[in-house]
Amino acid sequence: MATRLQHYTAQYTKTKSGYMGQLIEWPEVVTEGRTLEECRSALRDALHEMVQAYQLLGKKIPHGGGLLEPIPVEV
Repeated sequence: MATRLQHYTAQYTKTKSGYMGQLIEWPEVVTEGRTLEECRSALRDALHEMVQAYQLLGKKIPHGGGLLEPIPVEV
């Protein structure tokens, strides 16, 4: 089976204990870390584990390549 590089869009949210990271295109991939860098690393690990689990189960891996764009609004 040929492999290809897939890109996913990460969203980080500041929490009381540090940061929460989640993938926009694959919301089940979510993790936390005390620092932003710790959260990034944990999110990469969680993504790798999820890819392996989906492959093992024969499930379709969600497509990446999303784009985040800020949209301003007066409130």
